[in-house]
Amino acid sequence: MNTIIENMTAGICPEGIARAGEILKSGGLVAFPTETVYGLGANALDEAAAAQIYAAKGRPSDNPLIVHIADIEALEGIVEKVPEDARRLAEAFWPGPLTMIFRKNPRVPYGTTGGLDTVAVRMPAHEIARELIRQGGGYIAAPSANTSGRPSPTTAAHVAEDLRGRIDMIIDGGSVEIGLESTIVDLSGETPVILRPGYINQDMLDRVIGPVEMDRGLIAENSGIRPKAPGMKYRHYAPKAQLVIIEGKSAAVVDKINKLIAQGEEKGEEIGVISTDETAACYRGGIVKSIGSVRDELTISKHLYGILREFDGLAVTKIYSESFDTPKMGQAIMNRLMKAAGHQICKV
Repeated sequence: MNTIIENMTAGICPEGIARAGEILKSGGLVAFPTETVYGLGANALDEAAAAQIYAAKGRPSDNPLIVHIADIEALEGIVEKVPEDARRLAEAFWPGPLTMIFRKNPRVPYGTTGGLDTVAVRMPAHEIARELIRQGGGYIAAPSANTSGRPSPTTAAHVAEDLRGRIDMIIDGGSVEIGLESTIVDLSGETPVILRPGYINQDMLDRVIGPVEMDRGLIAENSGIRPKAPGMKYRHYAPKAQLVIIEGKSAAVVDKINKLIAQGEEKGEEIGVISTDETAACYRGGIVKSIGSVRDELTISKHLYGILREFDGLAVTKIYSESFDTPKMGQAIMNRLMKAAGHQICKV
């Protein structure tokens, strides 16, 4: 398959968006930018198109897809009902990095929902994404546009690295703004539950609708649980090398990683280190990459997946990462980092 690369880094190209919309309406696949990560889109109401997403990514078919909409009016077309909590959250955070789970109506095929009676819905803030959704029929199923298990794509180049030749088109909208997938809140039960942390954190949700619970599966992995939202069951975001998180006070973490670098180099291993701007100069060996500054947590979230991909190209044996306990997005950042590390954490 010849994958078309459509450059829209300077803004929306009407002809290109129209062509992408036609691809989607005919059952094809289009990768596109959002404010979180790049998504791999297909017609959400076409079960055969959804199946192509799973095939292109190598994604397990019981891992549900998020349906993206461009206008709030579209929500009622695919769900049984819209709870009052959902209306309040949509007013506060849509368009934006929040996904809500509802009871689905019969229009949404089980091939899109991973066999579940619920559907995850989001209205992205990115202008290219919303115009593509309108041109493509109004309902676009889209997980992250990467090979399943690999770090999510934050640039069109990342998408091409994984999916060129497997999908019809990649829309290049430049680097994303946030760099982590959306917060997912389950509203299909009696109590709202966060299934995946993101830019919109628990405190922000609590202020709009009152107490919101945090799903226990965010801490303990259980392969016997059927996933209700993306990322709940399978290993995600993983680099090729073994990744270990070193957790503790900054000085102790730096000291521990320096010792691990020395031990690895004695064995002839190439060691990677994920640091911050504030600590990068403290390391005495290895390949050190700063993820950003602790004073600006968006620099950390935006660069996490890119750095994991960079290490994939450097033939490192092991990667040691500092932990990132930032005030707003710390939980979301560490959720992704722990999944990438297979929950391998060394506390010092």
